[in-house]
Parts: sequence; C-alpha cells; structure tokens
Amino acid sequence: MLQKVSGFIQSHRLCQPESRILAAVSGGIDSTVLCEVLHQLKYDFAIAHCNFGLRAEEAEADQVFVKKLAKKYGVPYFTENFSTRAFAEQEKLSIQMAARTLRYQWFEQVRRQEGYDYIATAHHSNDTTETILLHLTKGTGIAGLHGIPPQNGHIIRPLLSVTKDDIYDFVTSEKIIWREDSSNDTTKYQRNKIRHEVIPVLKEINPSLEETMRHTAERVSHAEAIVEAYIGNLREQTVKEADNAVYISLVPLRNATGLPVVLHELLRPYNFSYTVVLELVEALDGLSGKQFDSPTHKLVKDRDQLVLTPRNLSSFGSTAIQEGDTAVEAGNLSFSIRYVDAALYKLNTKPHVAALDADQLKFPLKLRPWQEGDWFVPLGMNGKKKISDFLIDKKVPANLKPQTLVLVSEQSIAWVAGHRPDNRFKVTDKTARVMEITMQRKPA
Repeated sequence: MLQKVSGFIQSHRLCQPESRILAAVSGGIDSTVLCEVLHQLKYDFAIAHCNFGLRAEEAEADQVFVKKLAKKYGVPYFTENFSTRAFAEQEKLSIQMAARTLRYQWFEQVRRQEGYDYIATAHHSNDTTETILLHLTKGTGIAGLHGIPPQNGHIIRPLLSVTKDDIYDFVTSEKIIWREDSSNDTTKYQRNKIRHEVIPVLKEINPSLEETMRHTAERVSHAEAIVEAYIGNLREQTVKEADNAVYISLVPLRNATGLPVVLHELLRPYNFSYTVVLELVEALDGLSGKQFDSPTHKLVKDRDQLVLTPRNLSSFGSTAIQEGDTAVEAGNLSFSIRYVDAALYKLNTKPHVAALDADQLKFPLKLRPWQEGDWFVPLGMNGKKKISDFLIDKKVPANLKPQTLVLVSEQSIAWVAGHRPDNRFKVTDKTARVMEITMQRKPA
C-alpha cells in the first residue's frame, strides 16, 4: 500500500518530500493509517484533532488517544474543542455540516499560524463513491460529480487511491491500533445509510464499483476544468476583495448564459448552496438589502453588486492564553490578566473575577464554550459537578447557557467564567503566585 500511496502522491504532485504536512486525525482507522503512512514515507508532519463536543466521554477518550499517537511519532500535536451544537442551531445547519465548517476553518488557521504547507485528510476511494452517490441523491452540479479531488488548495488526500479493504489489510500487517467511532455504525446519518445499505447492492451489479467511480470522477474533473476556464474569465471581471469583504459586480453577469450555474460557481468558494443561489437569482431585480447566508459567509445584494463578508466562527472554538498574556478577547467578552505575589494579594470574590494558583495551571490555557459532559469541582466543594447541572442550579436562562465560557488547563476546567473557580486551582496558604483573571463584556 505504501508504494500505491507514494505513486499517487507523485503522479498528482500533491506535495514534495520536504513539505510540512498537518494531518487531520480523528483517531479512527483511516486517519490513524494516514499517520503511519506519513511516518513510514518519512514526511515532516504534525497532528491536528477536533473534539466537537458531541459524544462526551467517548470524544474525550479519542482526544487522549490522538495525543498519545502524536507522542508515539514524536510530532507536534494541536487540538481544539468546538461548541458544534450551538453553531448548528444558530446557523440552522446539520450537525455534520456544522462540524465540517468549523474543522476546516480551524485546520487552515493552524496551518497558517504554524507554517505548514498542506493539510492532509484521510479520505480514500470508498469515500469518493459515497460522496458521488450522496450528491446524486440530493441533487448536484458538475462539482458534485467529481467526488473528492486529490487536492483542493492546501488540502491534500494522499490515500484517495486506496480502498477500505487496502486499509484493513495494512492495519493487520502493521498491527495498528485505532479508535472505533460508534456513530459510524448507525444508519441515521445519510452517508452511513449509503455506505451500509446502498453500496452493497450496487456492488452486486459491479464488484469494481469504487474503481469505476474513481475513473468517472476523473473524467468529470476534466470537463469541470473547461467550465472553470470560462468562470475564471468572469471572475477576473466581476470579483474584487477589499476591507475583509468580497464584492461581485452584477453588470457583466446580466447576459451570462446559464446565470444560476455561473453564480453558483462564483460563490462556491464561499459555500453557498445551489438552492440559495436560485433564490438570489430571483431577487436580483428586487430592492437592495436582501441577505443570504452560507455556513461561512453572509451575502447582501447592494444595488449592482453582491457584498460578501465572512462569519466570525471563533466564538464556537477557543481562545488561547499564553503565560504572560495580560489581555485576550473571546467573542463579545474581554479578559484582563495579572500575576501577583500571593503574600501581597487581596482576594477578590466577585463572580467575574477568578483568583487561581498560577503554578497549578498548565499553559497555554484555553477559553472555550462549555460542552455536554464537562465537569469541574466548584470552589468550596470536594466532589465534581457537571456544568450542565451547575448552570441549572444557578438558574442561568436557557438562551444564556450556550454563551458560558470555561477556562481550561490541559483537560481540567479551572473556572466557569463569571460564576465560580474550580476548587483544585484555588489560592491556598501554599500558593506562591496568583493569576487573577477578570471578565468584562464589551460594549454593544
């Protein structure tokens, strides 16, 4: 399998031997194999892992497993916790789409900040088949028929030429251990229904279904390149970027052949669905000011142009606090930080202020929204308490609960911001240095 993957990387020019690669790793069989392949092919890689806060203890165990995997290979490890349900509810997205939006935005953020050349995902040949069938079932354009491309910008898929059977053979021969995601077995998700109930029937007709689909996807990709050349010319005439916004002039598009398809292609980098594009086309002759949404952007029709602005997704992730930081911002909240000699410190017991034993904290700290399954030991107590129960006891209104942030040291919660510190990090007579962190809401 190593030769197959290496040949695929070279033939598609996915990366160079000296490239620095950020591997997206869930801990499942596919991404664990991706790590072993990158290791054996001697690539310089790091591991990035997302905890979407959807499976409580199981997700925590995945996080621990992936951290150990990074230690095994001696590579850098990056992790992020997301409030996926809150994001999905606010943006009216499926959980799967919300998770996809958040993780790719974060992967790109890490890639840029840490200086990696590519983001590698563990998609394989079976994923291409599932993706094409799913798109056909729900309705799609040309882009939906090319399946999963080997490369999309900085994202590469080194395993795309291998099948799931190849992967199982590899883990057997290499004696690889991985984490099994229990959600992969349920058919309540559309992709799983395709995988477990539809594909087996199609393979009775064509046992080489994955290979056939891969060749079809390649031919569609060539046809798509012809369309993209036409769209590229229009993009040069119509699209401009300035002041963190994208402006699309409607004047050159008025007489374009197949306007809905043209607009969909122009807006595809900003994740607008074809259904939304059809609504937009109907509104082009209407009044200015109508708004349209994608998971990552907002679009407003303004006279003879469309104006796109990115959403702020950071409030659904986390904010890092490095030792020595004096201020950070998280969404509409600001936090000021100071360090004081314990002998000189006068305790502040207000709920928006936390006094913590600085030497018990493990930096970098993280400020993030609380998640189902989170727990802490409230100050003054010896036993742990679920944050969901704590917020109920505090009578926090339902619409304010998702906005509650927690300060995390490694995997332990040190403070439920605005409410109560954790007893394990309290200031005691043995404390040498106090970290005081104060929360303030920014003016509207």
